[in-house]
Amino acid sequence: MASQRISILGGGLMGHGIALVFAAAGHHVRITDPIPDVRERIRDRIGATLDELGDGRAALDRIAIAESLEACVADAQWVIEAAPEDLALKQRIFAEIENAAPPDAILASNTSVIPIGQIMAKVERKQRALGTHWWNPPYLVPLVEVVRTSETSDAAIVSTMALLESVGKAPVEVKKDVPGFVGNRLQHALWREAIALVAEGVCDAKTVDDVVKSSFGARLAVLGPLENADLVGLDLTQAIHGYVFPTLDRATAPSPYLDLMIAEGRLGFKSGRGFSDWPAEQQAALRARLTQHLKTSFGAMAVRKE
Repeated sequence: MASQRISILGGGLMGHGIALVFAAAGHHVRITDPIPDVRERIRDRIGATLDELGDGRAALDRIAIAESLEACVADAQWVIEAAPEDLALKQRIFAEIENAAPPDAILASNTSVIPIGQIMAKVERKQRALGTHWWNPPYLVPLVEVVRTSETSDAAIVSTMALLESVGKAPVEVKKDVPGFVGNRLQHALWREAIALVAEGVCDAKTVDDVVKSSFGARLAVLGPLENADLVGLDLTQAIHGYVFPTLDRATAPSPYLDLMIAEGRLGFKSGRGFSDWPAEQQAALRARLTQHLKTSFGAMAVRKE
């Protein structure tokens, strides 16, 4: 694909990683953030990530830091918003984008859970508005969920899928705009049951994680849940569901167990204690193992070089 003009709004964890992916593939990227300190650190952050990947820093030559939203999107062909998960904020951002960007630019939100139709409610040309939900870290995880609203045009979906494929991503089309899309609905259904098992005293948190990592989690990369259902047989799948489904957690609100932990200051890595204790060295070790696993599994396809 010929070089495109990509604008990224948000220079944090996701925004800088998305910028890296497009720049490494030869596209011209502009990125901004409303916080001056974040803007000032974007190039260093991207450079450090490139160093970690061992790819050299040539991609930095195709990344420009804009001082304002208007300057960032002025001539964009694609605009990707990577702001905090705040519906009102995202709506304001897209209203500003539409006033400043070319009328044919495709507008995409990187939200992980908020329905795209709600985010784009104030956008007038809704046929060009869609979701592109990248996964963290975006330069290593190949999946991007391309989310269609009831008003998104086929052309916008097709061109976005092609762009993402050209930079080494594995895009999938989400055809109905539901909260959490596909990936987070599946992930958090598992989390709900995991938390319930601990809250009910069935097992401790380490057991939950060990069971997942040492059983079905070990094969998920090559055997998805519906492939697995076909493998074992849908008649057996139905029979198992008849036994298990009546006992699964059916909560429609966050677990009271989480409320208790949060009240005790157990916030996970950020407080050093969550379901487990997390001293700094253990946090660093886990992050390093995760990064190495993703590089080994997906590094060759996650970022396509120019």
